[in-house]
Amino acid sequence: MLPPVIAGVDGSAESLAAADWAAREAARRDRPLRLVHVWNWHPRQEDGEPVTAAQRHQARRVLRRAKERVRAVAPNLRPYDEQMEGPATAALLKTAEASELLVLGSRGLSGVTGFLVGSVAQGVVARATRPVVLVRAGEEPADEHLPAPGGRPSVLTGYRDVVLGVGLGDPCDAVIEFAFEAARLRGARLRVVHAWQPPSPLGLGPGEIGLVGGAQRAEEWLGFLSAVLQVWRDKYPGVEVAETVAAGRAQSALLRAASGASLLVVGRHLTDRPAGPRIGPVTHAAIHHVGCPVAVVPHE
Repeated sequence: MLPPVIAGVDGSAESLAAADWAAREAARRDRPLRLVHVWNWHPRQEDGEPVTAAQRHQARRVLRRAKERVRAVAPNLRPYDEQMEGPATAALLKTAEASELLVLGSRGLSGVTGFLVGSVAQGVVARATRPVVLVRAGEEPADEHLPAPGGRPSVLTGYRDVVLGVGLGDPCDAVIEFAFEAARLRGARLRVVHAWQPPSPLGLGPGEIGLVGGAQRAEEWLGFLSAVLQVWRDKYPGVEVAETVAAGRAQSALLRAASGASLLVVGRHLTDRPAGPRIGPVTHAAIHHVGCPVAVVPHE
């Protein structure tokens, strides 16, 4: 069997939105869909306390409701479900190992506070070896699409841009390929963003030219970015690519670029650190503050 798209569901609005998104993605990728409920997603019993009949009944209800939602958005899909015993983060990480990608919910908050990313979702993103997509509560199928004439929401229009954040110091094939494939599946434009930091005068040596204008530096970075992407343009000739370079912090550039996108794709290093796995500042900003679904792709 092909690796499935897996959605973690707990009955919350954000997890149901994640199940909807996962169903659409499974249909786009022609992959099976698996719905997973972890009994102690929100643990309330002591470690080792057996799962009660009430918890099992609640799990069945949660999965049944998620399947009903999935059938409404992807009637040709036949999802299968699974109940697992927690801890939730460990259970989801284990099931994600055999997945095409794992989809989890993230509750959107108003104003500048951005997403509320729970400890389970954040723990999974920080440790997963497969791509993880976070979807906010309230995400609708029409949100992936451009508005119809007059500004009305529609699922019959083209897809909004897929946005990819690239660090040219260490561009990763796995992350770039994920973004190109996502754009191809949607017939969407891929917008690739790289942010560069202007040099500090304190870092210039006595013989260096510190007067090169920002426009010239931007042109150089754009050339580097185009060179990195050329092999992927050749591999995906049907994908329209728009390249953007911006001076300043990568977090700010990505937040601006992802406004109105259908999907944001960012990477995360698979590293063994003494202090434990880390998400990194750019990915951390993305999963907490971007309104569209965010795909976090781990890489070496």
